[in-house]
Amino acid sequence: NGGNSGEERLLANAYRNSLAIAVQNNISSVAFPNISTGIYHFPKQLAAEIAITSVREFLKSDDTITQVVFVCFDDENFEIYEGILNLSDSK
Repeated sequence: NGGNSGEERLLANAYRNSLAIAVQNNISSVAFPNISTGIYHFPKQLAAEIAITSVREFLKSDDTITQVVFVCFDDENFEIYEGILNLSDSK
């Protein structure tokens, strides 16, 4: 929607709600694709930051989920996720 309709909030909610449903169903492992970066053309860097931040924040308050996998569609997404995860792991 051009970035003016709360897209960032909606994307973060997609991750949080998915994790909450997984917890409700006693699921301990979840995999996420690069949500919205395909045909919806959401900026890949921002999408990755939202994904990682949303998942980390959720996991701080619930330890039911023990594994989260980010499935990258292409090398560009992989490099973005790898860069963010490596930067934050070193902090």
